[in-house]
Amino acid sequence: MTSSKSVDPHGDGPHASETVANSAEHRWAIIVGLIILSLIAMMVFTGVYWSSMPPSRVETVDVKTLHLKGEFVENNLGTSIEKDGRVIVRLIAQQYSFSPQCIVVPAGISVTFRGTSTDAIHGFVVGRTNANTMLIPGFVSTFTTSFPKTGEQLMPCHEYCGTGHEAMWAKVQVIPPDEFFAKAKAAERLSCVPR
Repeated sequence: MTSSKSVDPHGDGPHASETVANSAEHRWAIIVGLIILSLIAMMVFTGVYWSSMPPSRVETVDVKTLHLKGEFVENNLGTSIEKDGRVIVRLIAQQYSFSPQCIVVPAGISVTFRGTSTDAIHGFVVGRTNANTMLIPGFVSTFTTSFPKTGEQLMPCHEYCGTGHEAMWAKVQVIPPDEFFAKAKAAERLSCVPR
């Protein structure tokens, strides 16, 4: 009668392959555990870091007092030239209009838009430019762009905000820089709608 046990020519015995498999499984378990621990550490670090230092582009505003105090009071809306020479446009969106309804900006010069919403999520895109943002109640949206050509651009709301959404739009008048700065000397805030 022959034995059913096979003879290993290397002399390692039947338990050698089991030992190798267990060793490999143990190494991979350690590697996977280290990967999981590093991912958890990264999540904890970023959570703690961002809660103590929020991203610089996240600004909040109180929608209840928006029209009464702060940067978005009615007489502060429109285009202005800051003391450092930057051109800033401040605007508010609310069902179903933008305030101001018409914005004046210079051609070929960087313009920073700062806007918010009072009631619902709104958004806008300016004509065929890259000026495109969402306006969320309680937050200030900021972006900088420039308009290479003079002319009038339509600025519709592109986020559905209720039954009057389709009529919610404004205009952006892009004028030559010399004309813009001449108008800016005569008025603190510019808008193409007479005040």
